[in-house]
Amino acid sequence: MFQTTKGLILREVRYKEADRILTILTESDGKITAKARGALRKSSRSAAATQQLTWSELTLFGNRGKWTVNEGSVLEGFAGLRGEIERLALGSYFAECLEAFAVEDQPDPALLQLGLNSLYALSEKLGERAKIKAAFELRLACLAGFQPELEACVICGKPEPEDPLLVLEDGGVCCRACRKAYAGAVPLMSGALAALRYVAAAPAKKLFSFALEGEDMKSFARAAELYLQAHAERSFPTLAYYKQF
Repeated sequence: MFQTTKGLILREVRYKEADRILTILTESDGKITAKARGALRKSSRSAAATQQLTWSELTLFGNRGKWTVNEGSVLEGFAGLRGEIERLALGSYFAECLEAFAVEDQPDPALLQLGLNSLYALSEKLGERAKIKAAFELRLACLAGFQPELEACVICGKPEPEDPLLVLEDGGVCCRACRKAYAGAVPLMSGALAALRYVAAAPAKKLFSFALEGEDMKSFARAAELYLQAHAERSFPTLAYYKQF
């Protein structure tokens, strides 16, 4: 059975001499694994379209639950990622996160849109890397079912917590006075809390349309990263690689 779909290449692994094994986040089938035969040959019609961090239109052949890429064309190559090792490393981290949270054979339009929007913002330099990274991490956690309660202290119910902290495991903010109820909580600057609230609720196309800098930006970035890691329950080698830069 032949099928044409659009997909974001999350991972590519060389197989034998000229093939690639791909992990693709598709519009129609969610996360799938597919073989791209001969994709590493110079004459291949699918070479460019099967590179990691490429948004492509793909013709797939399915047989007994296994997929093969028959041909493909590039829709968006995110060229801005290829010229800077820092941006490429961060884009690879985004891809690893998407692969970790995507479900096999289950379409997830919101997750796919987050990945595409984040890679585009990173490629086109639509904001500081730290802001794009933190917004991606928190929104991904929200889409995965771990949206934190940010409007009031989860213990005393105070709408504007004094010296707020982000509770990692239970997902929410608390006052410093209520911190003793939680073993793990991350201090938040006031601007960081506002940014968390914005990212959790913003329309997809406006996700990065906020301003933050200085200590507020550092607080926001730390909280978002730790929150995602707490709910991923795994480490991300690409994040460690990115941090080298």
